[in-house]
Amino acid sequence: MDKDKLMIGLTVLLALVILFNQYQLSSFGGSLNLGGTSISATDVIPKGVPTIYGQELSISYDGVSVNNPQLADATLAKMGVFDNSITLTGDKLQRYINIGLQISCEYCCGAESVIFKNGQAACGCAHSQAMRGIAKYLIDKHADEFTDDQILGEMGKWKVLSFPGIHQQKAAVLEQKGIELNYINLASNKYRGIEKGATSSGGSMVGGC
Repeated sequence: MDKDKLMIGLTVLLALVILFNQYQLSSFGGSLNLGGTSISATDVIPKGVPTIYGQELSISYDGVSVNNPQLADATLAKMGVFDNSITLTGDKLQRYINIGLQISCEYCCGAESVIFKNGQAACGCAHSQAMRGIAKYLIDKHADEFTDDQILGEMGKWKVLSFPGIHQQKAAVLEQKGIELNYINLASNKYRGIEKGATSSGGSMVGGC
């Protein structure tokens, strides 16, 4: 009987630990909206304030919208400034290169990625500067709080906000093909060009090129 009670107690304790961990992960993942977190084709536009760096930089995903071009430019510029003001070296630079080579700004400048293989900027548009800037900022200031995929996901969110229509179109194509919808699959080079030939859903570029 004592052994049975002990086993029951341990089982209950284990269940509580699992539930607590799931709550912690869902709470953190929901607020940060991680790069690998699934999204829906009808709700690809990020909303709200980014966890950790949003308050630090006084920026919101809602700041990049076709409804307010001036605010969109200002929001992208806040991140873009770090593209030139932060210089990464050593392991941080290599991490930046590994991440940056996975995403491009093909709807504006057409470059293969936002950086060259040496880490130098490959495109001078505001969208690329913002993506590079936020990647540098997170690697420099919050290296232990964001994984590479999470940083790539954050870059992807700002890219989606800058080109909302084409990404909604791409999301529909990914969904039709049974590909998981997350900001890495949607905005990185992983499925670049998969939306070609599909019926356009419209939507203007947000922010200057």
